[in-house]
Amino acid sequence: MKTNSLIVEIDGIDKEILRDLMEDARKPILQIANKIGISGAAIHQRLRKLEQSGVISGSKFTVNHKILGYNTMAFVGIYLDKAARNPEAVRDLKKIPEVLECHYTTGNWSILIKIICRDNQHLMHLLNTKIQAIEGVSRTETFISLDQQIDRQIQL
Repeated sequence: MKTNSLIVEIDGIDKEILRDLMEDARKPILQIANKIGISGAAIHQRLRKLEQSGVISGSKFTVNHKILGYNTMAFVGIYLDKAARNPEAVRDLKKIPEVLECHYTTGNWSILIKIICRDNQHLMHLLNTKIQAIEGVSRTETFISLDQQIDRQIQL
């Protein structure tokens, strides 16, 4: 593993370890070690280095939002009256639990957010009472996702 400024280069073994764990984070280390042909201790050592270099961080479970009754996924482009209002707008967006992602963007919008709602009524309520009520938000543009067709991480 080579570090070049902020870019970390990883070798084929690191990539193989990461591919296995990205597919199933609970895959036993010894199973990966046997597949690759190195010791479990070597896998642990490589994972520690990948974590220390910032290539990987933490682990998480994926919650199926539809089973919990959240069926409407939307992307909202937010227009701010002044770019300087971005930090306060983001601070207020963080208080809305339905906001899953927030991106500072180029183009027409200042901010693009991904939100999850129970239904269209819930979405409309969020837009009208929480998002558009944020100081500095001049207007929003909403796109409802009909179906998420690709969901993946970077390919190694």
